[in-house]
Amino acid sequence: MKDELTGGCLCGVVRYTLSAGFRLNPYACHCTDCQSRTGSAFSEHILFTLADMDISGELDEGHYDQPSGAHSTIFGCAKCKSRIYAVNDSREGMASLRCGTLDESADLDIQHHIWVSSKQKWIGLPEGVKVMDEQPRSTEDWLAFVGLAR
Repeated sequence: MKDELTGGCLCGVVRYTLSAGFRLNPYACHCTDCQSRTGSAFSEHILFTLADMDISGELDEGHYDQPSGAHSTIFGCAKCKSRIYAVNDSREGMASLRCGTLDESADLDIQHHIWVSSKQKWIGLPEGVKVMDEQPRSTEDWLAFVGLAR
């Protein structure tokens, strides 16, 4: 996960490169917001420095106020509506990449799971992964829970 990462949307209009910079290890979020946004049981994310992303193609955006009070903006392909990344006003300069948009998403080793208190009961988690009932509340808590990319 230390190397450059590439990815894009479903239709190929949006492409991005994420340079090897500061990023946190990938994690799965089982919150009900992610379940509603994705139409699935969870979503996978990588927190990264927005300045490390080079992106091309037409993006549109959606806005959402999170239960924490943070205001989120979600960016995705204007044509196929694939969600690519999100920013929120509580983590200046950082963004959350949707891991399913990575060209090599199958290579991810998800070892961290948040919001397991709202996890679908039919989802089993591997032994030894780090779990949290909700989510880290500060930058320091995120660093302690997820850590830097390996």
